[in-house]
Amino acid sequence: MIANTLLLAASAAAIALPPPTVDFQALLQTQDAPQPLFQHTSHQSSHVADDDDEDPIPVIIWHGLGDASNADGLSEVADLIDHVHPGTYVHIISANGNADDRSASFFGDLNTQIDLVCKTLASDPILSTAPAVDAMGFSQGGQFLRGYIERCNEPKVRNFVTFGSQHNGITQFERCKSATDFICHAANALLKSSTVWSDYVQTHLIPAQYYRDKNDFDNYLEHSHFLADINNERKTKNSTYKENLSKLENFVMIVFEDDQAVIPKESGWFASVNETESNRTVTKLQDRPIYKEDWIGLRQLDEKGSLKFLEVDGEHMQLNNTDLKKLFKSYFGPERSKKSPVEPTVDEIVDVLGEWFVEKLDL
Repeated sequence: MIANTLLLAASAAAIALPPPTVDFQALLQTQDAPQPLFQHTSHQSSHVADDDDEDPIPVIIWHGLGDASNADGLSEVADLIDHVHPGTYVHIISANGNADDRSASFFGDLNTQIDLVCKTLASDPILSTAPAVDAMGFSQGGQFLRGYIERCNEPKVRNFVTFGSQHNGITQFERCKSATDFICHAANALLKSSTVWSDYVQTHLIPAQYYRDKNDFDNYLEHSHFLADINNERKTKNSTYKENLSKLENFVMIVFEDDQAVIPKESGWFASVNETESNRTVTKLQDRPIYKEDWIGLRQLDEKGSLKFLEVDGEHMQLNNTDLKKLFKSYFGPERSKKSPVEPTVDEIVDVLGEWFVEKLDL
């Protein structure tokens, strides 16, 4: 059914596509299918945390479009986290409960997937008993994890890091790399058609569920099954979303300077972009109602210094170990209150300095 929908939309846009008998699920296994956006999944560290005060907080990861939780690249990331903070328990999220969940990154109902993830994390014997967890989302996994935080947050998230995510949605699927990239062309045609707002597409095609068109905003508000909800854009606001997200210690949003996969790339910072052939206007988060009226707690996070906007060189999901290690050292690891020494009092400092002068001057 989803294949037929894609084909009809593409035909309407006069895009040359394969015969109607093509199986889009099967295409995921071919070289024409979009490749994983993160090349660097479910991997869980072999180190199991004990009851020591210095135990690092567990880390949960949600991968991006075209990837799978059992991919080698994500296992390497988990190993790197464990290298920086030995003993870290790393849980790679599977959207459908299977290790090979690549198809679930393209097809499915996001609300159903997040419900499953909420139940899975809450029942994990290590995650559910930890004081908190840190969370890392790659590409679309970033807004999906934000949905988890806003709706469930049990276990609660301490620090949240997203890489090239689409927090303010996308205006098209991606820039297709070739004329034979059939899935890409079909998905773009579908997103530009009225079919994108049908209940069927909004519960079966993952990218459609975070598609946001300013020129068709009324339909977006009425029919979006995911993004309009977690961004609290409708008239009736869900106060739990703001309450949960504002409890984060840090929300770190990383955008790639040369990102061609996320359109617009500034969506990773909740910015809004109005683009025409002759002009491109970016409205930053702080100038938008979602911030000014604090619909989901972003202003509250910003005012306490917990909202971080970072940009790195390179294209979408081009990361290096040096940058990752810096992030892991800064935002992952043991609880800071236990990891950092207690600041000395003024009297203690005076006493130490006094003893030093006495010793040096031989008084």
